[in-house]
Amino acid sequence: MSALSNTGDEWIARLDLQPHPEGGWFRRIYTADQQLPCEQGVRPLATSIYYLLNAQQPRGCLHRNRSDILHFLIDGGPLEYWVLNAAGALQRTRLGADGEHFLLVPGACWKASQLVDGATQGLIAEVVTPGFDYADHQFADAAEIQRQYPQHFDALRPFLRGAGD
Repeated sequence: MSALSNTGDEWIARLDLQPHPEGGWFRRIYTADQQLPCEQGVRPLATSIYYLLNAQQPRGCLHRNRSDILHFLIDGGPLEYWVLNAAGALQRTRLGADGEHFLLVPGACWKASQLVDGATQGLIAEVVTPGFDYADHQFADAAEIQRQYPQHFDALRPFLRGAGD
């Protein structure tokens, strides 16, 4: 795919993207027919979405999923991903503009994303395995993050719902 616009509006229209609860825009593009029994129930072997951040929605809220998520930069950026594991290690990864073009976020890690360095849009493809189910998703609670990871709270505050920028 080639770059369509510097605002992401054409990607939204072309790919029929809808507002995402985490922030940004998305559309599911694949659900595997094969099923996998998991602790929380049966899940598709894999699912995939397009995910876009743009100037109107430049940030994705801090959240976690039970499954591993592979992120592939398709267009735009740079984007910055913040990944916090259960041990409290916080990693920042840049996708695009001389950074990486692929990122693995292991299941159960907190993650958030944002456009950086004046970027006006960033289009990502995500592959989730085992496949995504809303029952496996959790938004971060500001009080919980502050209690469990006080050393990272100020850095993560912009990604927390209701915690302010």
